[in-house]
Amino acid sequence: MNRLWVRLSLAFSAVVLLGAATIVLMSILVAHTKVRQFFLDSQVQAPGGLVEELANYYQTYDGWDGVEILLTGVRATIPLGPRHHVVIALADAEGQIVYHSRAERLGQPLSQDERGRAWPIQVTSVASEGDETVGYLHIRLAPAPQPIPRPGPRFFLEWLSRVLLMVAIIGGVLGILFGVVVSRSLAAPLSRLAEAARAVGTREFSRRVEVTGSDEMIELAQAFNEMASQLEQAETLRRNLMADAAHELRTPLSVLQGNLRAILDDVYTLDKSEIARLYDQTRLLSRLVDDLRELALAEAGQLQLNLAPIDLANLIRDTAATFGPVAEAAEITLSVETPDRLSPVQADAARMGQVLHNLLDNALRHTPAGGTITLGAGYEQTLESEIACCWLAVQDSGEGISAEDLPYVFDRFYRADSARSRATGGAGLGLAVVRAIVEAHEGQVSAASDGLPGHGSTFTVRLPI
Repeated sequence: MNRLWVRLSLAFSAVVLLGAATIVLMSILVAHTKVRQFFLDSQVQAPGGLVEELANYYQTYDGWDGVEILLTGVRATIPLGPRHHVVIALADAEGQIVYHSRAERLGQPLSQDERGRAWPIQVTSVASEGDETVGYLHIRLAPAPQPIPRPGPRFFLEWLSRVLLMVAIIGGVLGILFGVVVSRSLAAPLSRLAEAARAVGTREFSRRVEVTGSDEMIELAQAFNEMASQLEQAETLRRNLMADAAHELRTPLSVLQGNLRAILDDVYTLDKSEIARLYDQTRLLSRLVDDLRELALAEAGQLQLNLAPIDLANLIRDTAATFGPVAEAAEITLSVETPDRLSPVQADAARMGQVLHNLLDNALRHTPAGGTITLGAGYEQTLESEIACCWLAVQDSGEGISAEDLPYVFDRFYRADSARSRATGGAGLGLAVVRAIVEAHEGQVSAASDGLPGHGSTFTVRLPI
């Protein structure tokens, strides 16, 4: 009974029944007053009706003496049902009552309201050669003091009441059936949505619902499908992360285990060069674990930042000085193009240094000997010439990034060249860490490349001032 379509059906039924009952009640009330009064007025004014009969009576008897016999008989012949009776008042030309259904009104004048609603009784006068008003007839309906049994055929108004009641019953039944159909159609999308939600709860993330119904149901279905799509994408990323992390961790662990086994079996001698190789593998493991931890903290919104005003130009020059020997050893020209001073930005100096470190490390791996790497920084302005943000860029002259790979360079464990070894390609987390740190600073990072060898690529970081 707590199903939505049941509750909607009951609500529709209640509204239909209440409306039908109100219509029938009002119709019956109108039928017992206005309709009766209308029929009565029609009979009184019709040719051969009571007005004409009273005019003939006046001409025949030259007055109103004995008229009570006629009017008493008229009252008895008017069929109005058991709950109403007729009040008849007849007044002379001066408005004095000569007959009334209630004897205490005899001799009293007609009230102004009664005079306005009364029918004039006119006869042809020979002396005045025209119609002369000899009296006034006033008739109204009044509730009977008690039910008056009326044997004989059923009257029209009782038949009309039965017809109205039958119409109300048929209309109510049709309304209830229509309400049930409408309620089921309104609740059906919710039922499908609940079924799809249960399917998603069992990790069936490919489940979608049909986008139909009212605007609200369409919005709800679209929101559910978007949620399911995001969950499916997140689940895919999670599985890929677990697989990639296990794959990346397996390589240095295998090297460590193999070398240690070789030392234990006296295949390798335990000298400093072998220890250095093992140490390099532990550093690789440590960096991989740290990168994964930072990514997890950034995605959870828990990456701690020690914000302070920093000058990006100074940060770039310091980083370039640190990487200068490495670039020189690789026969790569490292140049800096920045203003002497930039407006400070609120940032974590250590984290932004890590961003530059990762970008430069990535550029060095992809730039061949004889190439160039340029570090730049500056302002980015709005149309109103107001400073909006500071930017820094790392541009290299390497092999570039193809158009199909460009949208994915910031994804974790992604390598544009799947054949590249880890010795030259890294673990595939550096750029993902860059994006996480920049977005934690409410900034943006982007990559641009035409994919042509020698044209290289440009990575740009924008931070709000």
